[in-house]
Amino acid sequence: MRSSRTRALVLVVALVGLTELATATAHADAVDDAFLNAVRSHGINFASPQAAIMAGHQVCNALDSGRQKSDVAGDVVASSSLDGYRAGYFVGVSIAAYCPRHHSQA
Repeated sequence: MRSSRTRALVLVVALVGLTELATATAHADAVDDAFLNAVRSHGINFASPQAAIMAGHQVCNALDSGRQKSDVAGDVVASSSLDGYRAGYFVGVSIAAYCPRHHSQA
């Protein structure tokens, strides 16, 4: 009897975990989709959606390491064909999507 209860508990925990994973994935997809739409709407193009998403996360990584938004935007200008306006927009939309904790910082 005890082993069947244990199996049932393990099954319930596994199902709850899968449900939470599916919910997190759906949320991530919605965030990624909104990010990609915002980027595209300003004429910012990447080789693939994954490349754009990775670049957005790199913005957050740079900010997490203590870089200033303006410095990160300068890096975007230097490493892409974006002008200052679009680079600043890209940094802003990356923050909004992936690291809103940096939104209020100068």
